[in-house]
Amino acid sequence: MPQHAQTTRVCRDCDGFATAAITTGTRHRDGTRATLRVTCPTCKGTGRTTPAGAVRAGR
Repeated sequence: MPQHAQTTRVCRDCDGFATAAITTGTRHRDGTRATLRVTCPTCKGTGRTTPAGAVRAGR
C-alpha cells in the first residue's frame, strides 16, 4: 500500500519563503553589505499557515 505524505499548508502571502534578506545599499568596514532580515507578518516567519479548523474565532 502506498503511503500518502501529509500536505503542509504553505502561506499564501509569502509562498513558503518566510524570511527575506534585503540589502540597504550600504557596506560595513570589511566590505560586506548591510542587510535587514524581514519575516512575513502573516505566518510570523514559519512559512506555513494553520488549518482553518484550528484557528480560534470569536472573542
